[in-house]
Amino acid sequence: MPILLLAALAGATAGLRGQSRKKGAEWATYGGDLASTRYSPLDQITKENFGKLEIAWRFKTDALGPRPEFNFQATPLMVDGIVYTTAGTRRAVVALDAVTGEMKWMHSEVEGKRGDGAPRLLSGRGLAYWPGSNGQGARIVYVTPGYQMVALDAKTGALAAGFGKNGIVDLKMEDDQPVDPVTGEIGLHATPIIAKDIIVVGAAHLEGSAPKSKNHEKGFIRGYDAHTGKRLWIFHTIPSPGEFGNNTWEKDSWAYTGNAGVWAQMTIDEELGLVFLPVELPTGDYYGGNRPGSGLFGESIVALDLKTGVRKWHYQTVHHGIWDMDIPCAPILADITVDGKKIKAIAQITKQGWVYVLDRTNGKPVWPIEERPVEKGTVPGEWYSPTQPFVTKPPPFDRQGVSADDVIDFTPELHAEGLKLLSRYKIGPIFTPPTVSKVEGPLGTLIMPSVTGGANWQGGALDPETNKLYVYSVTAPSALGLVQPDPAKSDFGWVLGVARANAPPTLTQTESGGPARDGAAPTGSAGAAPAGQRGEAPAAGGRGAAPGGRGAAGAGGGGGGPLSVQGLPLIKPPYGRITAIDLNKGDISWQIAHGDTPDNIKNHPALKGLTIPRTGRPGRIGVLVTKNLVIAGEGGFATTPNGQRGAMLRAYDKATGQDVGAVYMPAPQTGSPMTYEYNGKQYIVVAISGAASSGELVAFKLP
Repeated sequence: MPILLLAALAGATAGLRGQSRKKGAEWATYGGDLASTRYSPLDQITKENFGKLEIAWRFKTDALGPRPEFNFQATPLMVDGIVYTTAGTRRAVVALDAVTGEMKWMHSEVEGKRGDGAPRLLSGRGLAYWPGSNGQGARIVYVTPGYQMVALDAKTGALAAGFGKNGIVDLKMEDDQPVDPVTGEIGLHATPIIAKDIIVVGAAHLEGSAPKSKNHEKGFIRGYDAHTGKRLWIFHTIPSPGEFGNNTWEKDSWAYTGNAGVWAQMTIDEELGLVFLPVELPTGDYYGGNRPGSGLFGESIVALDLKTGVRKWHYQTVHHGIWDMDIPCAPILADITVDGKKIKAIAQITKQGWVYVLDRTNGKPVWPIEERPVEKGTVPGEWYSPTQPFVTKPPPFDRQGVSADDVIDFTPELHAEGLKLLSRYKIGPIFTPPTVSKVEGPLGTLIMPSVTGGANWQGGALDPETNKLYVYSVTAPSALGLVQPDPAKSDFGWVLGVARANAPPTLTQTESGGPARDGAAPTGSAGAAPAGQRGEAPAAGGRGAAPGGRGAAGAGGGGGGPLSVQGLPLIKPPYGRITAIDLNKGDISWQIAHGDTPDNIKNHPALKGLTIPRTGRPGRIGVLVTKNLVIAGEGGFATTPNGQRGAMLRAYDKATGQDVGAVYMPAPQTGSPMTYEYNGKQYIVVAISGAASSGELVAFKLP
């Protein structure tokens, strides 16, 4: 099917103001660097002046698609005085003046049915910058909703001559499997990553709470020549016969099982020549009876040779996953010192609240990770792993498992009501398996962190000077009950759902019908964005987002929903937190509630007269670390100190977690912040959006 192209240039070239490049002044890749540290050495903005920040410019994205976007998740780049980002429901690419925000050029692809029906819609997380080599000029590379890789001239936005076919590589081709160009369920929200003239591209699919079939597209990973777009290598995340790991798939389940892609960001160590893949779980987020065995390379960190795609090592964090604990974010490279020994480490933040710290040269744990027995479930047809890996250091950065001690306890009455609700579910420690949902109980298994984390796609940030790792996480449960689907609609044995008396079971989704693993706005959000926009407001009945189903990107910022007590979250606060972890010691340095208390808790009649400490707010919040500060915006809307509805961009002392400043934003943070310096001024730029507040970039600077 032909692809329609729409290209609009709002300026012939990007007018650069030529200056000598200060170290750390630019932000040239999604994670700030190939190590994904999200760190900048810039120090103009400090704890003494953060509160004086003012808006330098704003860029609204409404016109970059057929409708506005309400979950704008991009992290922009800045190179040579130009800010680059994807934006809008068409996933356009724009180049903006770094000082004024003026649009220099825009490129957009109109993909017709291929794009409209894609599993990963909207603007995505951003794009990649390639500086060029061997006489070839700089390029911008991104992946469209319809899973096409597009290369653009960084100065003009024109399609790159000599790359693929007219500047485009069809990623549904040369994938070692048949993929329908229009209906094939494969796409990507994450950005490509580029090093040594090689582009590495991941793969993503729809969320897997109720798959239509056990037969599914596989999420293979590929490397491409940055000059020509030619495929250089492919890595089978589900190994074929004769490949390492194929024997972990029993009953030839490798042949039809899919997913196992990398929907998160990736990381590269140029010195070692390795690219690190955080792989998701195979088809079926909560039922794996169709894929017996431990299932490599599902839920594994995999190190590949950057030039050849050959596996060097792997570490599986979950065996035969049935909890949707797929690895959600880029691993972070850190050169640490443990007991006097220098180690080239990799730190993988996960949904389940652990950081897996490995030697990145060989994949061996820095501290013991113990295989421990776990409960065997009772779902008919399921295959259960007898053990799972347990991290011993660092400690979990969020609560794991559910017990009576986790239940809301603002008052004895609320606690008693919470315990009554809790009694309808199976509870237990981490890795307690899902259950068949029964009207008489249990309705399902409550797990914590929820199926969206803990941590999610936003990952964390590392200060390489101190090796302190900073992680934002959400404290909330998910209910995992399984029901049998209508055989006319699915050949899967069991899917996520809730049993009902005298009625068919209700099927549930962890998030929207689209990118559930991408941290869509949770269900039940007050004033949520229009439904039907994958990646924005999820369908009714969703689970596992923020406390009780509220408060993440684009949400009202409060609690409530199915797992709630009088509209308050079942689980006691904090609901959102930032944790500082010392990777040299494997200890937690500090932990704080991030975000002011939601309005519906401050103003709840059952809490009148009580002093409620700051609860933090849920969201999908990326953290930025600079020479002086830890910076993160709030999730969800609330009444801010100036009386306006919105959210605050907050700064903390890196050493202690103490609040040192905050500035008003008209909407919550939904993308991860970045910083750059240009013409002697430091800027902080963050994507914001939410209910009734469409996506925009906001740039802050000092007066």
